[in-house]
Amino acid sequence: MTKRDYYEVLGIPRNASQEEVKSAFRRLARKYHPDVNKDSDAEERFKEINEAFAVLSDDQRRTTYDRHGHAGLNGMGGMPDFSTFDFTDFTDLFGEFFGFGPSRRSRRSRHAPQRGADLQYKLDLDFKEAVFGVEKEVEINRDRICPACSGNRAEPGTSPIRCSTCGGGGEVRQARQTLFGSMVQVTTCPNCNGSGEMISTPCKSCAGRGRIRETVRKVVSVPAGVDNGTQIRLAGEGQPGVNGGPSGNLYLVVKVLPHKYFRRRDDDILLDLSINVAQAALGAEVEVPTVDGKAYLKIPKGTQSGKVFRMRSKGVPHLHSPGRGDQLVIVDVKVPERLTPEQLELFEKLAESLGTEAQPQEPTFLERLKEILGG
Repeated sequence: MTKRDYYEVLGIPRNASQEEVKSAFRRLARKYHPDVNKDSDAEERFKEINEAFAVLSDDQRRTTYDRHGHAGLNGMGGMPDFSTFDFTDFTDLFGEFFGFGPSRRSRRSRHAPQRGADLQYKLDLDFKEAVFGVEKEVEINRDRICPACSGNRAEPGTSPIRCSTCGGGGEVRQARQTLFGSMVQVTTCPNCNGSGEMISTPCKSCAGRGRIRETVRKVVSVPAGVDNGTQIRLAGEGQPGVNGGPSGNLYLVVKVLPHKYFRRRDDDILLDLSINVAQAALGAEVEVPTVDGKAYLKIPKGTQSGKVFRMRSKGVPHLHSPGRGDQLVIVDVKVPERLTPEQLELFEKLAESLGTEAQPQEPTFLERLKEILGG
């Protein structure tokens, strides 16, 4: 049977780079591997894909193939013999999706310095602490390198020994029979869990972990203007690194507890304020609570329920810029539910002077706009 063009098999142009060759091979091998694809022609397609990759991934064979086609490869001793081919070099390509063990990249990086894990803690603040900032003492539970064994897990005076199962490599190899013949499978050593070392006498201080648990108390400076979800980063206060790598970070996530009166909208503070009908009708100067203390607000004559008054710079300080938000006071005119005889008489006289007929009112511009916009 006539062999198909290898570039056609992988679906790549003739000037494809080696990365493109590998990428096409990964995609097609994943699709047509017989363990995944149960179509009747999957096995043949998979062999064809591997044959194409074996040629195009080898610079010398690819050059010969580009010049002379399939016939030119015969002069190089034919195609690779898959029955004796060492697939260890293919681990990087197969390992992620066919379970052939860790890649060479992971093997190289096993003993490289690694950054420690980040930690995250919730930090509760009351409303004013979030507004003005505060210094808070936090308690952190984390690991640290065991001072007795310096992290090597062995009792002082002893040393780790090389794992007899993997010879210190952290991996074991097994040959298994596949449709291509004998394939080398690389797996993490089950005896040392990939470390390449065995601890004959574990450190008593850390029970052979190389780390001990500690509780640390730190005073944290919380800036003014933080809100729910704000994260405060403490660099290097997370878990210790591995193999001499740097420690991770600690992130404090702010949760602001609700206030009895105040609510927050961005950097503005909202306050609902009740006034009586006389204050609304005649106007008044009323005392208003703010986060800075008591202040006075002038209520003009004829104020209606829902009127919003803005008190400049009485809100929350901007977290990343100078200045503050405002305090918005929403007025609610309270109608008395119980009246004294004197008050009742006065209201009756007021009613006579104002008239007793209810007057229909046209929607305001804003109400019409809400209706048009659907809300």
